[in-house]
Amino acid sequence: MKTSSAASSSAPAAVPGAAPGHAPEAAGAPRGRGSLGPVGLVLAGGISVQFGGALAVTLMPRAGALGVVTLRLLVAAVVLLVVCRPRLRGHSRADWTTVIAFGIALAGMNGLFYQAAARIPLGTAVTLEVLGPLALSVLASRRAINFLWAGLALAGVVLLGGGGFDSLDPLGAAFALGAGVMWAAYIIFSARTGRRFPQADGLALAMAVAALLFLPLGIAESGTKLLDPTILALGSAVAVLSSVLPYTLELLALRRLPASTFAILMSLEPAIAAAAGFLILSQALTLTEAAAIALVIAASMGAVRTQVGRGRVKTLPGQSA
Repeated sequence: MKTSSAASSSAPAAVPGAAPGHAPEAAGAPRGRGSLGPVGLVLAGGISVQFGGALAVTLMPRAGALGVVTLRLLVAAVVLLVVCRPRLRGHSRADWTTVIAFGIALAGMNGLFYQAAARIPLGTAVTLEVLGPLALSVLASRRAINFLWAGLALAGVVLLGGGGFDSLDPLGAAFALGAGVMWAAYIIFSARTGRRFPQADGLALAMAVAALLFLPLGIAESGTKLLDPTILALGSAVAVLSSVLPYTLELLALRRLPASTFAILMSLEPAIAAAAGFLILSQALTLTEAAAIALVIAASMGAVRTQVGRGRVKTLPGQSA
């Protein structure tokens, strides 16, 4: 399990492309040869996240979107709390305010994304969601070139919507965009939490807050279905695939992989999500939709490269699925 997370860094930068809940790493990671190993670990983590999201979509008809989110957050919180064993005493009111805000952002990000994934294709949902951190990255930078990346992303969104979003469920698209806003909030509060809590303690506590917030919603929607052994097992699998496994793989990779390389790899998340949607959910993309996703990926990569060039990338927070 990850022990150096979004909540463990002292000064993360807002960079698009990392999936929600993904691990950041401090700048200055060694850039030695033989990076194929850590690159493979990061890609495996991304695949795990998106295929976990696809599994969650198949579980939604049985447990509901809110029920699936509840199971994912609850299992992930238990694992994090057991592994990290965060200290509960000795924190100030400001510390707790920050970690609670982090937990709210985490809950909102996951809840809105799963509502979107229940209505629109997975690749499209991730593409719209990544606009949140991309917008934060552009707004945080004063370089004019970032408006080029924003323009590319906007062109991708227009293509996805067919000029008016007539081909997409408008509510699903709204949920995905809302998840992107919460992802941006997650980035901000993960940075603040990392300055106040050691290691992954802040993340563990925030995950517990998110799980507690969603528990009543999951019970209201799914009730005793959450106790069904099959649903509980599948929900635990979603938590492992979407949180536990990728956190572990990324932690191992980021000990040897530069944060800039990690950021660019995370920009491929919409493409991985589209592949997962096609293979597991039979969600085929049209050429226009594939071009739209490619534009958003290019915009995300460009924004990352721009920030790396200025030496502003220090850590990478990360989604959803």
